[in-house]
Amino acid sequence: MYVLVRSKFLLALLVAIAWCSFSIWASRFWFEDLSAALHWAVAIYVIGFVAIVPGFMNAFVVSSLLLDRRPARRRLVQYPPLTILIAAYNERDSICETLESIRSQHYPAELEVIVVSDGSTDGTDAVVEEFHRADPRFQCIHRPVNAGKAAALNLGLSLASHRLMVTLDADSLLYGDALLRLVERYFSDPPNTRAVAGTVLARNSRENWVAKAQEWDYFHGIATTKRIQSLYQGTLVAQGAFSIYHTDTLREVGGWPQTVGEDIVLTWALLKRGYRVGYCEDGVVFTIVPSTLKAFVRQRQRWARGMIEAFKAHPSILITPRLTTFYVWWDLLFPFMDIAYCVFFIPGLILALGGNFMIVGPMTLSLLPLSVLINGIMFRVESRMFAKQGLRVRENLLGFLMYALPYGLVLQPSAVAGYIAEFSGARKFWGTK
Repeated sequence: MYVLVRSKFLLALLVAIAWCSFSIWASRFWFEDLSAALHWAVAIYVIGFVAIVPGFMNAFVVSSLLLDRRPARRRLVQYPPLTILIAAYNERDSICETLESIRSQHYPAELEVIVVSDGSTDGTDAVVEEFHRADPRFQCIHRPVNAGKAAALNLGLSLASHRLMVTLDADSLLYGDALLRLVERYFSDPPNTRAVAGTVLARNSRENWVAKAQEWDYFHGIATTKRIQSLYQGTLVAQGAFSIYHTDTLREVGGWPQTVGEDIVLTWALLKRGYRVGYCEDGVVFTIVPSTLKAFVRQRQRWARGMIEAFKAHPSILITPRLTTFYVWWDLLFPFMDIAYCVFFIPGLILALGGNFMIVGPMTLSLLPLSVLINGIMFRVESRMFAKQGLRVRENLLGFLMYALPYGLVLQPSAVAGYIAEFSGARKFWGTK
């Protein structure tokens, strides 16, 4: 039985509203106690963004995952030629494997691979030139001065020959028939689709606890978010690490903007014009994730800044009448939740360890069963995708424990630092992630 997307959305929303209503009713005594210790407005903020709003989101996600029935990818009679665009800055140690993964793809049409070396000084150009001598499909465009990722991508966009373009990070490996699957998903999605995000997974997850925890974040959180957003007609980020775009549409919106979060700002430009952005759950790349705490914090600061940049660049998207707008408003709540987490939840957790449950107590613990349920469903859904591709979810208990417990203690403060940096006008720098 086919259920309309709007019907799924309304059903998931009703479940989330029901859970939210129950949570508000159940938290009335908590509100009284907290109001006695703090101002009533502060109590509303703390309870709302520490418990009520996260509970609403979790209930919506659980319902949506249970309702998600993705249409099958269809084989094409004829596959289109592709331009693959890679922006690289001092990627000598990783780009060889990336290019090899492209060369090993069994894609039944012409490939044009453009590597824009953005002021690299470590021999990146020489590696690409060696590939070019063996295979003319690989081109190296050298920029003498580092001008930033957006500038490198836009230079490649101006040189692209084909109607469809795939972006790939210089340290990412295409897995299996990733290109084939991404193209098939693009043409299997509704006709107003102009971009499709692939699935990005951690490649170096055995390094240390930082990388191990991110393996679960990419496998669980990020993949689930994109899956649900695409269900409701608009993935909010077609990430530069692995996505396919309609080349002329990219030129129509002016290419990648000179921002920290160039991929999210670009994606919102597409959504604002009424185009759809999809998600290919079984088109997979493995990428190198930050393996030091400092690099991880800087990455998540950039992501947080990118979201604020998108709101600043495309504020009218908040009133666009489409299902995607719900998730745009959802993103608008994250700064409030992140601040509440840093300012109230973390101190409340410390107080709870000392026996004071004023902030972190029974009501916040009531979110745990829902969290366990959502993680179980997420694991089941993603494990099925893995199995279909011959992949196996490896045993990573340490990573899961880090992801479930202390991960947020780093993630949310990093995001808050990113918001502050963007609003204060701090200097911007480009990174590969």
